[in-house]
Amino acid sequence: MTEPAPAAPAAPDGATTEGERWLAEARAAVGQDPAAVSRAFALAGRKVGRSPVRPETDPAGTVHGTVDDAARTALVVALAEAVGRRGTDGDAALAARLADLYQHGDTAERRGVLRGLDALTERGALAGEAATSVVAVGRDLAADALRTNDQSLVAAAVGPFAAAHLDQHVWRHAVLKLVFMGVSLDAVAGLDDRADDELARMARDFAAERRAAGRVVPDDVARLAPDVTTGRTA
Repeated sequence: MTEPAPAAPAAPDGATTEGERWLAEARAAVGQDPAAVSRAFALAGRKVGRSPVRPETDPAGTVHGTVDDAARTALVVALAEAVGRRGTDGDAALAARLADLYQHGDTAERRGVLRGLDALTERGALAGEAATSVVAVGRDLAADALRTNDQSLVAAAVGPFAAAHLDQHVWRHAVLKLVFMGVSLDAVAGLDDRADDELARMARDFAAERRAAGRVVPDDVARLAPDVTTGRTA
């Protein structure tokens, strides 16, 4: 499973950075008024930065996300907490807010919504009938992201929310799309738990097509079908 990312880079000696201060203030503002999340989402990249969370192994931030992804994740959690305190229609209200943030956001903001859904999933906030609307909207947003050719969006759509809530057919195609795009399967939460014989068959077919075209078979195919020879074959 993918690990949660820090909300902002830590300052030396434990000091609070300007980005961390901004995020704390933005979360508090969302707690007071959920509508404040729209402006905070738009400002996050400028305020906390856009650097990758794990620059050594994921320099583009595609697999594990960026600092602003993590900030927006924290804002989604704050939003869920604020909406939940405002009455019994919290599920529908949160679903509507998340849909609005995604539909009116740029690519980075859309990633933030998807990774926010991951955080809510990991916190157990989307379990049971109380989160029916959020889960339904989350599935729609993930499906939209998976239809794109943006590597960062596709990677953000296969985290813990997808592992818990996408149906197997959609999930299999999402995994194989990552392989096709050349994105590490480290982005996929619950890969070992959900991988099945049908996904292995699809991976073998993909490898056969690549070989027939004289193209390299990505190493990650072997994670789905261990019997497949990867790399370039004669």
